[in-house]
Amino acid sequence: MSGILPFPIETLFRLGLTACILVLIGLILRAGLHHSVLERSRLSGDMRRRWSVTIRNTLILISIVGLAIIWAPQLQNFAVSLIAIAVAFVLATKELLNCLIGSFFRTASNAYSVGDRIEINGIRGNVVDHNFLTTTLLEIGPGQTSHQYTGRAIVLPNNQLLNHSLTNETYSKDYRLHVITVPLSTDDDWRLAEHLLLKAAQEECQPYLQEARKKMKALEGKAWLDTPSVEPRVTIQLPEPGHIHLLVRIPCPTPFPSRLEQAILKKFLNQFSYAPRFSGSTPMPSSIELMHSDNFEQISSSS
Repeated sequence: MSGILPFPIETLFRLGLTACILVLIGLILRAGLHHSVLERSRLSGDMRRRWSVTIRNTLILISIVGLAIIWAPQLQNFAVSLIAIAVAFVLATKELLNCLIGSFFRTASNAYSVGDRIEINGIRGNVVDHNFLTTTLLEIGPGQTSHQYTGRAIVLPNNQLLNHSLTNETYSKDYRLHVITVPLSTDDDWRLAEHLLLKAAQEECQPYLQEARKKMKALEGKAWLDTPSVEPRVTIQLPEPGHIHLLVRIPCPTPFPSRLEQAILKKFLNQFSYAPRFSGSTPMPSSIELMHSDNFEQISSSS
């Protein structure tokens, strides 16, 4: 047993005996002083009680100080041992403690709840369960633009919330703004594509526009945000030479953005695939080629 304790058993016995003697002396002093106070008939009842309480508290304080002085060296060694044990415990359970802290962070910030679609550290999915240690997602993919379930469930430790940023795609709950990217080549008729894409978006989003305006307006008052317009709009990007991206932003019900996206893309492709860009099997000449051809004819006629 002496190997377990931070000091020998003989020292423990000696200090325990000293502490018992000190406590016994304190009890004897309290009894004697208490008796002498009660024997003083000149003091009122309130004064006697006051003196009795003062004597009791003073003796308790003296006893505590005395015990602390007696046990100080051994308590110091014991405290060092406790600190070493605490440090080892923290190191051994560091990840577990981080998971608990991550759970507290999620609760305090209301980062997400069951049913939300989130992305963290490249993992994206719908939250189906969370507890103090983990969060369970039904994976959405592949990639960042897909909205289909992969059939896999992913269990994330909550310490991921402390090390990586979190994206909540369903923050607005009822309605959200969704962006669809349509890649084109500079050889394509991007003006016609822009027109057809915007037209398809307006037609498919028409049933949702009024309700989306109300929900976005309510979010503006709740979160003190300047919410953007919910009207479908198309913007153009040039990611690299020879390529054009048409980005259409639409309002859509939060639970099923993929349905609206697929409807818009199908309507757009059905119309754009038959756009009059070719004549038979020979590509239609560009405006630059036509200009050079006209100049050549003028030179030939003048000669």
